[in-house]
Amino acid sequence: MNKPTVTTTNHQIVIVGGGAGGIATAASLLKRDPTLDVAIIEPKDVHYYQPGWTMIGGGIFEPSQTRRAMAEVMPAGALWIRAAVAEFLPESNQLALESGERIGYQILIAAPGIKLDWDRVEGLTDTLGKNGVTSNYRFDLAPYTWKLVQELRQGTALFSQPPMPIKCAGAPQKALYLSCSQWLKLGRLSNIKVAFHNAGGALFGVADYVPALMEYMNKYNAELCFNQNLVAVDGPAQKAWFEVTDEQGQKTRLERRFDMLHVCPPQVAPDFVRNSPLANAEGWIDVNPENLQHNHFDNIFALGDATSTPNAKTAAAVRKQAPVVAENVLSVLKQQPLKAHYDGYGSCPLTVEHGKIVLAEFGYGGRLLPTFAKIWLNGLKATRRAWFLKASLLPWVYFNLMLKGREWLAKSQPNPK
Repeated sequence: MNKPTVTTTNHQIVIVGGGAGGIATAASLLKRDPTLDVAIIEPKDVHYYQPGWTMIGGGIFEPSQTRRAMAEVMPAGALWIRAAVAEFLPESNQLALESGERIGYQILIAAPGIKLDWDRVEGLTDTLGKNGVTSNYRFDLAPYTWKLVQELRQGTALFSQPPMPIKCAGAPQKALYLSCSQWLKLGRLSNIKVAFHNAGGALFGVADYVPALMEYMNKYNAELCFNQNLVAVDGPAQKAWFEVTDEQGQKTRLERRFDMLHVCPPQVAPDFVRNSPLANAEGWIDVNPENLQHNHFDNIFALGDATSTPNAKTAAAVRKQAPVVAENVLSVLKQQPLKAHYDGYGSCPLTVEHGKIVLAEFGYGGRLLPTFAKIWLNGLKATRRAWFLKASLLPWVYFNLMLKGREWLAKSQPNPK
């Protein structure tokens, strides 16, 4: 029997992923050179502004504010291939799609995002969206978070954070702050026991911001439970189990009952990334942290949540990474040395109460890198100006600047070396 013919289509630049990283990089490339042949592989029909989901869970945004049809955000001049990637074939400069078709490329840009591994917590998948179990990490569940906050009048509210890395490392505690802010406003907080179970050993990875955050943990009388990782949930019984690691590394299990449980799921690179030649030993796309070029394949770049770079996995990081990738891709096409440099910038607007935010901006090694804060606010304190930035300005920046290749406060920097 003859084997079916494999159809192969070739493009100059192929981008995997139609999320923030893929769309922003395509737009940046086409702004620089509209003649480029750019194809974006993305199976989904909807594009989400994921930083807004915390605000949905806090009753500030409507869900519709955070979603757009994928066709609306695709850059003019880019070809949208509505398909899913099954396999990277870098030795032949190709991708295999789930349909069996192959896509050839001169340059590959990988921005596939991250996988939320809900099944890693026993019993969690079966109870999400009911029994008081919710998560702002899913678009369809964020409204349930707000529903639970409005309905809870007394009892126990637990908030969990898994081991790093995760996207938006501040999001698990943002859910806690906004929930407590609402309960305080309604006069219910004194009747609600609040606990933050963090698999790590610190409230936030950059120590400079911890004092401002601790003020709010104390204000809300929240119990801080470090080195405690959520491992199982029984929704109908409203019980959760945490693996507790002591100073000697010994592990025990702690059972807690809850009336509300907000979960941040464990996170890993997508399966087709982890099982590919692009991945390092931990499963992330193996790139140089400064120029975002793959460490083994010179015609491959990557950005966003699936990379091995040690920065915070946030949309703000992608906003800075996209111009770096665009500049360096053009350098490869012109056979020139790579010029653009990424300093690890990431930003986390920590919504500590309704109307105030601690705006954390930092780079590699926890070095403070204020941009917005440097211009008009103190990033080490909770301010109303930072709230305006998060609630009003940043969504507009995302849809009208970042996804359109307009690099306000995000232009690539020359390599200091």
